[in-house]
Amino acid sequence: MSDNYIPPFTMTEKIMNLVIEIGELVGQIDAHNNLYTNLKLRRANRIRTIHSSLAIEQNTLTLEQVTDVVDGKRVLAPPTEIREVKNAYEAYEQMQKLDMYSIKDLLKAHKLMTDGLEKESGVFRSGNAGVYDEKHNLIHAGSPANYVPSLVQDLFFWLKTSNMHPLIKSCIFHYEFEFIHPFADGNGRTGRLWHTLILQNWKEFFAWLPIETMIHEYQNDYYAAINASNTAGESTVFVTFMLELICKMLKEIVENQTAHSNVGINVGINAGINVQEMSFEEKILILLKDNPKITSKQLAFILGMSERQVERKIASLKSAGKIERIGANKNGSWRVCNK
Repeated sequence: MSDNYIPPFTMTEKIMNLVIEIGELVGQIDAHNNLYTNLKLRRANRIRTIHSSLAIEQNTLTLEQVTDVVDGKRVLAPPTEIREVKNAYEAYEQMQKLDMYSIKDLLKAHKLMTDGLEKESGVFRSGNAGVYDEKHNLIHAGSPANYVPSLVQDLFFWLKTSNMHPLIKSCIFHYEFEFIHPFADGNGRTGRLWHTLILQNWKEFFAWLPIETMIHEYQNDYYAAINASNTAGESTVFVTFMLELICKMLKEIVENQTAHSNVGINVGINAGINVQEMSFEEKILILLKDNPKITSKQLAFILGMSERQVERKIASLKSAGKIERIGANKNGSWRVCNK
């Protein structure tokens, strides 16, 4: 492969609608989110993340035991499992310092995850490896070891240069990473951390959302989605599955906010967001608000329209005073007007 490698993926109407729905939910959460200031909640979610990500890999410690390990308390459990908790906590604590486009930082994250547990810690594997389900059945054999460095380099180049929405890009990366399976062990833990890192760079509060908890809850479906994508030869099934999980998690957060907030979020959210009934103009407004620097080409890709159609819709919205352009056409951004 080369720097022009594009992971096989098909944009579907379902994925498009999920991206828009998640964008709407993110907007609701961002406006009322207390994860930025509530250190106790952030820490609790971080511990849930670690417990779930390790439980997927057959770590037997309970959530209470994981909490005790993080708190420095003595826990009667296998030393390797205690070490896994300590390593994972350190890796997630360092996550905000990692560059999502840096292979060097990927190796650093793997080193943090597997230090003292894996001989080839912080380096790409030298032998063969594979993806196994919870019953130790082989789901997928990783790429040959001698191809791993170039495959990872191609994947990171695509991650940096692709114009896809971060939601889609993070899911594709997750799948492709597991497909390559670059490490002898710790691929799942490292891949899920990197998925969160990509989302965090889009919206900061994702750093403290326990997506891994949802994956653990639907673990069999998670492996089934990987297997289905392997069979199809592209990541579409897996991307759809992960976006559905993220959407479900965000809906639960919004429902909790609605139930416990005196402010009140949006009356429409209680009835559910019906993306199917939205016009293309409404969808464009949501996407522009979510990402003011999004291009017509990116909008066209997400919405399944031609770039010319998108440009006409934008011109109409601008004429109606619903949006305005801030700055130059090349480096400027859009502002959605509250009218």
